[in-house]
Amino acid sequence: MGISTLAALLLAGFAQVAAADAVKVGFVNSDRVMKEATPAKKAQQKLEKEFEKRDQDLQRLAKQLQGMQEALEKNGMTMGEAERRNKEREFNDLNRDFQRKQREFREDLNQRRNEELASVLERANRTIKQIAEADKYDIIFQEAVYASPRIDITDKVIKALSEASK
Repeated sequence: MGISTLAALLLAGFAQVAAADAVKVGFVNSDRVMKEATPAKKAQQKLEKEFEKRDQDLQRLAKQLQGMQEALEKNGMTMGEAERRNKEREFNDLNRDFQRKQREFREDLNQRRNEELASVLERANRTIKQIAEADKYDIIFQEAVYASPRIDITDKVIKALSEASK
């Protein structure tokens, strides 16, 4: 018996085992779950409401800075040296304050977004595990280069998450 014959017998044996004990595979598109599931949408709305006032304050400050800059460009040449320096200093102070507030806003928003998304992801993973156990899946992938629509259970996960959050 040659090596190629032995390899062919081994492969045939593995194929029989695999066919007799079919593996049930599923796939979940996590990006879709995080965009379309009700808990994810609620988390996004919660963040928007939580940061709405700060965002509006930053927009007002940006308009104020723009107005100051336009006034300096328009009237800078007609102002006295001391007045122009004071206006420029005032503009620079306000601009520094704006940039600091904008940076803090982004940091706070990112931190809160990560907290909210982690909570949604935890719920999604629990739901996926429940579906896997109930429907007797052997494995469910959340990352793949390609997944056939035949094994995609994303809609089922989104529906289960949305029903659980009612």
